[in-house]
Amino acid sequence: MEKKVILIGDGKKFMVKAVIKGLETDGFAVTTIYPQLDIIQSLQDSYELMILYLEDIVPVPIIKYLAALSDEKKIKFFIIGSTNEFTTTFENISRDSVTQTFERPLNVKILTSALNILIDKTNRGEGSFQKRILVVDDDGVILRTIKSWLSEKYEVYIANSGENALAFLGSTSVDLVLLDFMMPEMSGPETLTALRENQTTKDTPVMFLTAKSDKTSVMTAAMLKPEKYLLKSMPKDELLGAIDSYFETGV
Repeated sequence: MEKKVILIGDGKKFMVKAVIKGLETDGFAVTTIYPQLDIIQSLQDSYELMILYLEDIVPVPIIKYLAALSDEKKIKFFIIGSTNEFTTTFENISRDSVTQTFERPLNVKILTSALNILIDKTNRGEGSFQKRILVVDDDGVILRTIKSWLSEKYEVYIANSGENALAFLGSTSVDLVLLDFMMPEMSGPETLTALRENQTTKDTPVMFLTAKSDKTSVMTAAMLKPEKYLLKSMPKDELLGAIDSYFETGV
């Protein structure tokens, strides 16, 4: 995959110019176009990366067309916008159609880092359409261990607190969250409750991954209806099997 990208937006606007400059500084060849269907169609076979900047109203057919290209695995589709714009967008397309979202104000280095990671994995033949998992735990050893186990097959992100998980998920979609039960400041149940109350994250699948096996903890978790309740004491193969099974069968 080449370091070239289409940026769909008004290239004359200050913030869009800043994104273009950041991408070009990092070595990306950037083609900037207005959100016009005929132009996108004429270029879609030459680009694998497309970024939609949502500062202005973008016609719904454009958004749906880009989502369809992503679903058909013809492009990787990124969106830059505000929380409200994301909410409106995901009323018209599936969140799964978008590779990653970036909330304004944008740190362009985060955007270029995400693009570089994707390009590097694709060029190494590791697959560019891996499922994305966020592991949330206040124990650094657990985070590193679980990430090491899962990274053999999945795209893995980590957060060391419930607060950081919520901030991350506010701008980045994942296919699954593995959530610790006992954490300081914001517990696992509190974090899951906050996710369910947020329009952007309410449908994100969550599994508890915890050392708590007592009846009270299990019952508390069950009331929140996570996808699964997994124990940290599980062997690696058993944990991977549980996650693989969920993605393959939904259970």
